[in-house]
Amino acid sequence: MTIDVGGGLGQVTDTKTLRRVFGTFATGVTVVTTGGEAPHAMTANAFTSVSLDPPLLLICVDHSAVMHESVTRAGRFAVSVLASHQEDVARHFADKWRTLGAAQFECVSWSPGPHSGAPLIDGSVAQFECELWRAYEAGDHTIFVGRVLALTERADDPPLVFHRGAFGALTEKALTESVLTKSARPERDANGRARPEGSH
Repeated sequence: MTIDVGGGLGQVTDTKTLRRVFGTFATGVTVVTTGGEAPHAMTANAFTSVSLDPPLLLICVDHSAVMHESVTRAGRFAVSVLASHQEDVARHFADKWRTLGAAQFECVSWSPGPHSGAPLIDGSVAQFECELWRAYEAGDHTIFVGRVLALTERADDPPLVFHRGAFGALTEKALTESVLTKSARPERDANGRARPEGSH
């Protein structure tokens, strides 16, 4: 089905519909944090890997968000990828009416990042500490690209996911099938050809 959300060819003006259709893309859920005298946090799903060499990731932040100034000022930030049982954490840091500053972390278990000074959310499935590498203006958002300084992973918990405006989790069946598929997939060489067994 094609939805006309604009006033003409190449013009998309219906932001409500645009947001809904963007929401069909399922994502993970992260909490972006900065440290310093006025630490801050923000729930975000506009996060992705960028490069392995150098190790880069990006987050997209609205110009009007407190986090926009926080990242720019701090020059370093952290990203915690939330586990399926941390929906309450995601909702807390998405609440625009919560108390800001250090007080917003009082109801959440966290640890200070040794490389970024930013809070790392305890129990998250992955944590990245970054220094700000580049910033690019993109409409009403800024794309902040961070160089990864350190990372940790907890592979025993499934991630929290976000789809069509609702939180959810991958099923145990989906996770198991993913592991089985990965283990059955042959290794490939630099040209994409499958490596025969015993060729290492």
